[in-house]
Amino acid sequence: MVEIPMEPLKKLELIDTLQRLGLSYHFQNETKRILEGIWSDEGEFSWKKDNLYATALEFRLLRQHGYKATQEAFSSFQDKMGNFSANLCEDYNLCAYLSVEGEGILDTAREFAAEQLEQHLQQNKLDEHQRMAVEHALELPLHWRMSRLETRWFIDLYEKREGRNPMLLELAKLDFNIVQAVHQDDLRYASK
Repeated sequence: MVEIPMEPLKKLELIDTLQRLGLSYHFQNETKRILEGIWSDEGEFSWKKDNLYATALEFRLLRQHGYKATQEAFSSFQDKMGNFSANLCEDYNLCAYLSVEGEGILDTAREFAAEQLEQHLQQNKLDEHQRMAVEHALELPLHWRMSRLETRWFIDLYEKREGRNPMLLELAKLDFNIVQAVHQDDLRYASK
């Protein structure tokens, strides 16, 4: 699946899904190659033009993997006053928690995203799957969570998703159980 040619956004979504399912350590080389390709093609951005979701996903994944993604990636979504446009509220996946000190655009983006997500929850504009994901995202940023607990939660969420890949889901469940068994064996050994 990782080797199949596909558009950059689909590649990023696959990397994100693999990470969240706890499978990314099996695909480290492939992930690095894909992100390196996207990073080196930074001048060719037509696939993410006017797409806040694509821009945010690319930004988050690049930052998580040590690439120097700049906050200016989001400046095209701001008005002249520096505020994010209200018509972006459908893109509830805006990820701005990976800011460093002094990145004002990302601070504004985080506030905007939280406000919009809260409004969507109150107005019941989301289906059950989206509602669960939004509530979870508002509770605590993804990179602050314990990865194995997040993996368990995401497996349950992914199982309910319409466009899920059954092979990935099965692999994630098997991998989770194998890793859990290894940890239990280690605990038994350490407690002796």
